Amino acid sequence: MNRDLLNPPADRSSRRAFRADLSAVGGAALLVAVAAVVGTVIERRDGSLFVDWPPLLARWDPHLGPGTPLAVAVAVLVVAHGPRLAERLGRRALACAAWATATAWTFSLALVDGWRTGVAGRLTTRNEYLQVIDRFHDIPAALGDFTRHILLHSPGNWPAHVAGHPPAATVTFVLLDRVGLGGGGWAGVWCVTVGATAPVAVLVAVWRLCGERSARRAAPFLVLAPAAVWAGTSADGYFAAVAAWSVAFLALAVTGYRPRATGFLSGLLLGLTAYLSYGLTLFALIAGAVLLLDHRRTAPLPLVLAGLAVVPAVFTLLGFDWWEGYRLLVTRYHEGAGGVRPYGYWVWANLACAALITGPATVAGLRRAAVTGGGAARRTGGGTGPESVPPAEDARGPRPESLRLAVLLGAALLAVLVADLSGMSKAETERIWLPFAMWLLPAGALLASPRGWLAAQAVLALLLNHLLLTGW
Repeated sequence: MNRDLLNPPADRSSRRAFRADLSAVGGAALLVAVAAVVGTVIERRDGSLFVDWPPLLARWDPHLGPGTPLAVAVAVLVVAHGPRLAERLGRRALACAAWATATAWTFSLALVDGWRTGVAGRLTTRNEYLQVIDRFHDIPAALGDFTRHILLHSPGNWPAHVAGHPPAATVTFVLLDRVGLGGGGWAGVWCVTVGATAPVAVLVAVWRLCGERSARRAAPFLVLAPAAVWAGTSADGYFAAVAAWSVAFLALAVTGYRPRATGFLSGLLLGLTAYLSYGLTLFALIAGAVLLLDHRRTAPLPLVLAGLAVVPAVFTLLGFDWWEGYRLLVTRYHEGAGGVRPYGYWVWANLACAALITGPATVAGLRRAAVTGGGAARRTGGGTGPESVPPAEDARGPRPESLRLAVLLGAALLAVLVADLSGMSKAETERIWLPFAMWLLPAGALLASPRGWLAAQAVLALLLNHLLLTGW
């Protein structure tokens, strides 16, 4: 591991903060361990968790694959050079580098399991979207009839993932098939390449809302995340990108960058987000944080609302009722494993999954964000705008830039907690919560010794991918 992490800073205040960081990470590790032990006991006793390696949907299967050398190489390069390049590259070059690196990292981790298992076969299993492509030869008719097949005992019931999401998710893969990009290979490539733009979207939003320094410090943590283990060829990686860009365009709009176009695009993508996954309506909390941070610029809001109406209007006119679909989904959820999985275990074990997909750097960064927010409440009552200043935990109190980042992180964390308490996210949250996880990763910007923390992120991702065969 990098010496930056093993050797704590020299001054007393920094040493104290570093020890607190390690304590937070230790607490998260303990949570994961307890979730694994308790979950194993429950699963062996009555099988009610429906996962083979609690709290993750995975099985123990140490292995290497064709992606192993590339994954290790990407990790080493980002740890060694990522922070320095993030400081020096121009804005557009940094965005391009972030997308390219995230794509390489995600693809290499997926290929550890091989092309068929890791990429081409992921979206072709019995619960996935590609199973129903032939039932959408007439898209308007399929949408008008969609809710009649959601319940488990309805005639021709949809597979779990099709039934569990609004139809925009399925229609995406139907349209890919229509343009000649059919089959699991193209679907997997779509999810990886589009999903890898999510770090760029978050980077854009952080830059506009929290300042250049925070964005540059966050960039390596956005691309080298353990979440990439599950983002690779999971449709939720694609959902994460759409949701992330909806917030990024909103951030551009409220900070004055082509507000009409970016405001409309934000609303359009927010509407699409709600029709990709019911649970992603919680992105309204993150969008609300954006408006809170720049509440003086309200001119783009009518265009945001206009864009927001487009996707719901189209799907409603074609015959799909979102509210009816959600009502039936709740019933379907409790008809299946969701009705058996114990809420009393998953309400806290889900958080262990979140710790694994976001990694130790995010845990430590969130601790610092909490200190920043608490310090602001006690001393300053908040900042007024982004400035190029060092991270928080300074003796003189929290800085405006770090405070603004803490607000954004707090909104993402709140969305996770609401999803958790709802009881509609029992298990598999390592995949389901990917869109929210992307907005927790910038917490790494608040840390000192970034190379050491990046090394910890990479090691965790490589261990998870090589020791377990994940379900997604």
